[in-house]
Amino acid sequence: MCAIVMNVPKDIRTYCPKCHAHTKHTVSLYKPGKPRALAVGARRHKREKRGYGGRGWPLQTKFAKTTKKQVLKLKCGKCGFIIQRKGIRLRKLTIGGSD
Repeated sequence: MCAIVMNVPKDIRTYCPKCHAHTKHTVSLYKPGKPRALAVGARRHKREKRGYGGRGWPLQTKFAKTTKKQVLKLKCGKCGFIIQRKGIRLRKLTIGGSD
């Protein structure tokens, strides 16, 4: 069963593998970057779509999952090294909420 809402503090004191010590880390949410237009998959997808014919990609009809995994980015306050925490399946994640 997944939690619906989770409050995470803005700062967490946790282990930094670069400093080899527990330091203060600032918490942010991981967001994927812009997809590359010249990547192999994008070029292949463009080639499949061109011209006449049917749909060049599968249209998803069955949606089994209602949530996505939220990944936390922790930035060390001492050295600036960024580590990522394992994704948690949540509906809503609040950073710096009433926690």
